[in-house]
Amino acid sequence: MRYGFVLPKGDARLAADFAHQAEISGWDGFFVWEPVWGIDAWICLTAAAMVTKQIKLGTLLSPLSRMRPWKLASESATLDNLSGGRVILSVGLGALDTGFEEFGEVTDRKSRAELLDEGLHILTSLWSGEPFRHQGKYYQVEISEKTFQPPPPPYQKPRIPIWVVGAWPSRKSLHRVIQYDGLLPALLGKNGKITLERITPSQILEMKQYIDTHRDGKTTLDIIMEGQTPGSDLEKARDIVSPYQDVGVTWWIEAFWESRDSEQVLNRIRQGPPRSG
Repeated sequence: MRYGFVLPKGDARLAADFAHQAEISGWDGFFVWEPVWGIDAWICLTAAAMVTKQIKLGTLLSPLSRMRPWKLASESATLDNLSGGRVILSVGLGALDTGFEEFGEVTDRKSRAELLDEGLHILTSLWSGEPFRHQGKYYQVEISEKTFQPPPPPYQKPRIPIWVVGAWPSRKSLHRVIQYDGLLPALLGKNGKITLERITPSQILEMKQYIDTHRDGKTTLDIIMEGQTPGSDLEKARDIVSPYQDVGVTWWIEAFWESRDSEQVLNRIRQGPPRSG
């Protein structure tokens, strides 16, 4: 299992300082969230890349349903080359309470899902560095060999890993995940909206079994779980993480979303991940 830390709040300078400390303290990944409006995630990750050498750098998450996929393709590929292939891109529909309505973004769930699917196709096509044509409901892109002058493709091959939110028990949502590289598990309530209910290991196992049944199995799929562990009690922390590792979770992301105390966050980073052995 790998261990990441997601920064709940902070500017680019803080992100750089904390990412550097996270690398020193043994974390495998450092992540930031991407708001509708606010501190820019890709500038924060770029600052982090300049002061680190090995730690993975990514978003948790990028709401591609409201973003221009060509801009995200540019940002992510540029950073992947700068960092020597350390970028992870996490995508989903995005949380409506982060400013969707205030800025006139699409809020209908079905429409956002369609935008996400089209956006992913355009994003990965641009990364390929080859001319392509996309005629969708929301986007029309046509780049010929004569007009296409692509920037350098991502450093990583065959592409930057893409982690996608999969909302159980939506089959359509999981079939989107199957096409990419990682599952960010979520639960759908009876109202069709994602709940804040904590996902159990047994629910993770159900999702994994469904994915394994419908996936070709040629490549591995990361399964990512967010949570909190006490840095001062390693045994208790391992007890929290182990049941998820046992059912196939490959990344544990330490998430202090409610914390606004930078010193508290830094202290937890310094305590290191709940690594076994």
